Amino acid sequence: MTRRTDLSRIRTTAVVAAAAALALSGCAGGDESDKELTVFAAASLTDTFTELAEKFEKDHPGVKVTTSFGGSSDLVAQIEDGAPADVFASADTKNMDKLGKLATDPQDFASNTLEIATPPGNPAKITGFKDLAGPGAKVVVCAVEVPCGNATAQMEQKTGVDIEPVSEEQSVSDVLAKVSSGDADAGLVYVTDVTAAGDTVTGVEFPESDQVVNTYPISTLDGSDDADLAQEFVDLALAEAGRKVLSDAGFGQP
Repeated sequence: MTRRTDLSRIRTTAVVAAAAALALSGCAGGDESDKELTVFAAASLTDTFTELAEKFEKDHPGVKVTTSFGGSSDLVAQIEDGAPADVFASADTKNMDKLGKLATDPQDFASNTLEIATPPGNPAKITGFKDLAGPGAKVVVCAVEVPCGNATAQMEQKTGVDIEPVSEEQSVSDVLAKVSSGDADAGLVYVTDVTAAGDTVTGVEFPESDQVVNTYPISTLDGSDDADLAQEFVDLALAEAGRKVLSDAGFGQP
């Protein structure tokens, strides 16, 4: 009787263990937990892509979207140096083109134009683009290798206005920081940046702004740990839901 009892206990234990292992295996199948997607995006996309990342996580339970924002040229340099990223969204096609085959299938998804930002209330009374070249005007712009800086240089060429900035920054975020703190009378950023900054700056539109339009491309990156998941994020930015988020923030169609 003792031997039969022992055998019964062994069989029962084995069955329970097998069932537990099967249950764990079943839970793991089709689960996206522990997956992470890294998205590099231009600083002007901070608010919109933060919202898109939250939506993507909601639609993909268990997936964590990590975002990194900065000047497009800086982000390109990081990608070229081997920084792990799955998706890149640039504020111009020029910087996307620098990646060559590292960008697997760039697609245009938005556009943007320049606007003048001043400290709240516009104390220097900046009224248009020509005022940025006025005597004593302390103006901050983006460095020329950054999309907003390149757009500024194009605008100067088209209008014949020669701005002598007090500083050149690496992203629109840095320009806004200088302006909102009162360190500059004005700065050139995008329309969407002025909108996102709210009461921290005052926006000054100028009619020449439509002469220079920046087109924003997005692409999955070669070597992504999960190319299919990366493409799904790109698809979200291109889809109606993504376009609404961008439109609400002031971006135009590509």
